[in-house]
Amino acid sequence: MSDLLIIIILILISALFAMSEIAIAASRKIKLRVMVDEGSSKAQAVLALQEQPGAFFAMIQIALNAIAILGGIVGEQALSPYIEQILGMIYQGPLLSQISFLISFLSITSLFILFADLLPKRLAMIMPEAVAVNVVSIMRWVTFALTPFVVFFNGITNLILRAFKVPAEREDIVTTEDIVAMMDAGAEYGSLQQQEYELIGNVFDLEARFLSSVMTPRDQIVYFDVKADAQEVATKIIEHPHNHFLVCDGNLDKLIGSVESKDILRKVLKGQSAEIDNELISQDIFYLPETLSLSEALNTFKKAAEPFAVVVNEYALMVGIVTVKDLMKGFMGDLISHQGEELIIQRDNSSWLVDGLTPVVELAKVLEIEEFPEQSHYETVAGFLIYTMKRLPKRAEFINFGGYKFEVVDVEGVKVEQLLVTRISDTV
Repeated sequence: MSDLLIIIILILISALFAMSEIAIAASRKIKLRVMVDEGSSKAQAVLALQEQPGAFFAMIQIALNAIAILGGIVGEQALSPYIEQILGMIYQGPLLSQISFLISFLSITSLFILFADLLPKRLAMIMPEAVAVNVVSIMRWVTFALTPFVVFFNGITNLILRAFKVPAEREDIVTTEDIVAMMDAGAEYGSLQQQEYELIGNVFDLEARFLSSVMTPRDQIVYFDVKADAQEVATKIIEHPHNHFLVCDGNLDKLIGSVESKDILRKVLKGQSAEIDNELISQDIFYLPETLSLSEALNTFKKAAEPFAVVVNEYALMVGIVTVKDLMKGFMGDLISHQGEELIIQRDNSSWLVDGLTPVVELAKVLEIEEFPEQSHYETVAGFLIYTMKRLPKRAEFINFGGYKFEVVDVEGVKVEQLLVTRISDTV
């Protein structure tokens, strides 16, 4: 019975080492770092082992091989006599000892495979972080106890890896592709809601999109002429209830400053006219280059603490105006956009009405197009048409791309106002 007890103990010890090996290797660093932030010192120890796993894996292999050899020696002696007695009741031939040894060997091997390998490894794969933090202290002590053997075998392993110019340690860098894959998996299995999935996806678009995709373009800017009378100022405030208005001397190329509508309202409430006085005009204008990405613009707004910025091109000409709200709409997408502000309206299962100022990255998501051609040369769908045609498109002209027909529906002057996008396969 003592030999059987030794076999059981060896199986349990082997299971512990096998479970530790898989758990520490499979533990996710992101989850471990969260546990460290919550004050878990054992999670920090697991991260340390993952960063320098050589000594740990050397110890695991030494221990497992020693247990396997010892189990083979003890196992044959433990089971063979009992199996031989039982088998002798039905067979007394010359092969009795050999058959008993074979059955004993297969039984011991099966017990080790099942209880010392498969089951513990499956458990470790199911909950790697929980197992890892519970066994890491024991593993560190065993590694310390086997230090001479660990240093010897780990050193030889490192020399062989260097000889073949293979890195001795793994560089575990989380890439954008890794995060996107995790997002897709989370959305597929329901751990990420649709709004959360879209919001995270928009974060990655911040570097790929520029101010021109969210700003109010020059021809749509509502401004005050410094010489405008009170009636004209009041009418513009009523029709366009913005917080801030630019003040110009005749046109946008002669920008003087800006004025807050609440200051004009305060004058009106005091019984004064709505005319723009010089003391109301703030000449401190915040400028941003149109080449900034949305991410860079957000950081700049954060430092400047300004409510809006005038967007200029490389020739210092005003091309638009952008507010913090515009940037947040570019970031939050449909989560904060109102129905009347929709740029893409689906008519049926195979066609969409698209505003010419729609960012191509937004349309690509709706149409499930991976990327528009040479996308760095334009921001909007209108820009895509102009770049592809190499000229200003006319009404009813179209191009085909990615299985879709992009047809110009409305043109105002040189501006493409609206397009009709139709899935070609459904129109043939």
